[in-house]
Amino acid sequence: MRRSKIKAKLRNNEPVFVTTVHAMDPAFYEMVSLMGVDGLWMDLEHHACSLETAANLMRGARVGTADMMLRPAKGEFMRMGRMLECGAQGIMYPRCDNAAEAREVVRWSKFAPLGQRGLDSGNADNPFCSVPLEEYVREANEQTFVVIQLEDPASLVHAREIAEVDGVDVLFFGPGDFSVLAGTPGRMSGTPQVEEALRTISEAARAAGKHWGLSVGSTEQAQRMMDLGATFLAFGADLIWVKNGIEQMRNQFGKLGFTFDGEF
Repeated sequence: MRRSKIKAKLRNNEPVFVTTVHAMDPAFYEMVSLMGVDGLWMDLEHHACSLETAANLMRGARVGTADMMLRPAKGEFMRMGRMLECGAQGIMYPRCDNAAEAREVVRWSKFAPLGQRGLDSGNADNPFCSVPLEEYVREANEQTFVVIQLEDPASLVHAREIAEVDGVDVLFFGPGDFSVLAGTPGRMSGTPQVEEALRTISEAARAAGKHWGLSVGSTEQAQRMMDLGATFLAFGADLIWVKNGIEQMRNQFGKLGFTFDGEF
């Protein structure tokens, strides 16, 4: 079965770089995967993408070398198994409250004895019954990675216990939801609450021998987070790149007298 690029880098304590693709066209996933990023983050928590569509998009990514990391909604434990069967190498689980919930994520992401994931083997992850079951189960457990998001200030007191859950590979800070739940919507960096959260997550990961990370907005922020020990960084999204490109075009041609009727 396909080996995880991200899991290999985590084992070697190398930094991991992922980016997000929202477009529901396999060509976007193929292009970005061919450009050598470690992973593509597909968000099924907030975006209207079915598993059937996700499977087709992941086929595009498999042309290149990038891993696929899929995020279900909170509590969608059964859906995670189908995400992995469609070809995802990793699960990013949102809004984790405590270690018991983290153990549930591992339970549905790993085969016994690490978990209780159901067996099929007739899908893209095996792939298609081509690997003997004993080898498939072993390799799936070794190659699948689990990223747990801490997004609620109340969950931070459990950060160390969550990091210590066997099968959790990465703690991932979610500054957007955190800012809202902390009562400071949109203030995703620099606040005392955010700085304390980063220290707590960093210390929890280090004490448990796990990795941690977050989404960053610049190379300067990335370096600062890496100086704090972060090794799993996400940057950018096709939606933002297209929007920024169109805004740049509008600004440039507006100077020549062209007018645009855009609403923002």
